[in-house]
Amino acid sequence: MEPAIEPRLTAAATVLHGMVARLEPQGARTACILNDGGTILVSNFLAPYIRPGDEIDIPLALDAPAAGTEIYVRNTSARGRELYQAPIGYAAQPRTDKREQLYVRVEVSQGRLGIPTLHFPCAVLRDYFYVADRRRPWEKQETFYDILRVPPSASPAELRLAFQLRELELRAEGAAQAAFSAAERAFNILAHPELRSCYQALLSEPCSAPVLFPYGGFGSIVVLGDRSRDGSTLFVRRIVSFLPERRQRRFRAPLRKFEFYRDRALYRDPRRKLELLVDQSAMPIVWDPTWNQWKHFLATKVEIQGTFVEAGKYHHRGGEWQLRKWETALPSRLQVKLPAHTAEEVETARKTYHRFGQFSDALGRIRERVEREPMERGDLQRICWELGIPGDFDIAQITWRPDYDAFFYRQLCRRARRLYLFRAEYIFVLETSVAVETPQLGHATYLFAKPHSMEAFLALYTRSTKEDIRQNRGNVGEILSFLGRVIHGASPRTWLKELKVKVGEPVDLAAAAAAAGEADHDKRGREPTN
Repeated sequence: MEPAIEPRLTAAATVLHGMVARLEPQGARTACILNDGGTILVSNFLAPYIRPGDEIDIPLALDAPAAGTEIYVRNTSARGRELYQAPIGYAAQPRTDKREQLYVRVEVSQGRLGIPTLHFPCAVLRDYFYVADRRRPWEKQETFYDILRVPPSASPAELRLAFQLRELELRAEGAAQAAFSAAERAFNILAHPELRSCYQALLSEPCSAPVLFPYGGFGSIVVLGDRSRDGSTLFVRRIVSFLPERRQRRFRAPLRKFEFYRDRALYRDPRRKLELLVDQSAMPIVWDPTWNQWKHFLATKVEIQGTFVEAGKYHHRGGEWQLRKWETALPSRLQVKLPAHTAEEVETARKTYHRFGQFSDALGRIRERVEREPMERGDLQRICWELGIPGDFDIAQITWRPDYDAFFYRQLCRRARRLYLFRAEYIFVLETSVAVETPQLGHATYLFAKPHSMEAFLALYTRSTKEDIRQNRGNVGEILSFLGRVIHGASPRTWLKELKVKVGEPVDLAAAAAAAGEADHDKRGREPTN
């Protein structure tokens, strides 16, 4: 819906203003011929809302004749016929105006036509986002539950199954696209807890319940309305079209980072700045809130594919309001694939949690000892056996942190000849070097040249801090032959390549790519297990 312009103005102009003399269809677009002879090309979607005599404003780039997405059309003969297309940002929570009417105010993103905000009466939002047929009044609408053929008490999993079944029925019937859109809209509203609550309130009090702008705005909108006297606000009477900012994503997510509830699970990724809700139909494995007690032992990663829309909220920090953006998955376009070994991993994690509770006193004594001195893996295994801990218990779990990526641990284990535990660290003795790893998100791998005496190295290392080593205080970095750090970062391929360079191992690009693929896909997903 972005208009193209053939202006008769100089490139220095910032806004093109003119009156429409006539409209001429030109294939996929319509030419608006202005009184001064200029031409504006608009989409055929917008053309029916423009008439001869209307005034048009479109911003122009300062260094090029191309227009942005913003367009304003003023009808000089009727109220409520002002057309406005613009990219919008944050949509505020519903408020009450001076006449005790509920409304939502929406920001215009980088607008150049002097309209920074849009004013939406809640009824306008209701009749666009919360109805099945936008041509009918609210009182004649089928409910979203009727569209999906489920009771209002339907669980998230039941909603998804009903939506999938309804899609199959519509395909068999050869239904129009509007029927598919209505079913998808119904599911996307009902599958989101906050939006479902909003819809439930509308069913009870359609004229007085506050209405949320789904997912907080962010997209391109076309509306009809009236501009305020000062021109700074457009009072919207009708939404013609809304397209949210969206993109396709495919990635793998650790199952341990989900928050499990009775009927849904929530995944938030601060690095990617996204979130998604899944039900037990979308992710076919039965969970309950007790999973949150031991989920950090899960090594499984699930494959996620879906359509994500931009969202956001304002937060008050440092004395000012800051907009925090993220992306939210559309429930109707979400697919989750579990690895074949998921059930085994879940059972292993449960057993691990049970064992940590069963042998908590013995493990506590081991942690106290590891806190005082480095302990070699074999020695720790013997101590575990003496304390009655089963022999298949992996001592690496003693200091493991839930957010640690097992890829780094596995790569170092493959190269290690010996492994020590000291405080919250692993000390790997490699062929030509020593690597110190903290099994926790956000840390780096510290590398040292292999010493002549490991005992002397450990004696000095345990008396030093990481900052002492980095700053070479008292020449401790030099004495320990510190080679540098390798930051974990977001790319395992980069970490592995730099690790090989620092330890003097030939870099095999094919092997590095395969290792990165293992980190991304994590087909085995094996952390230390019990």
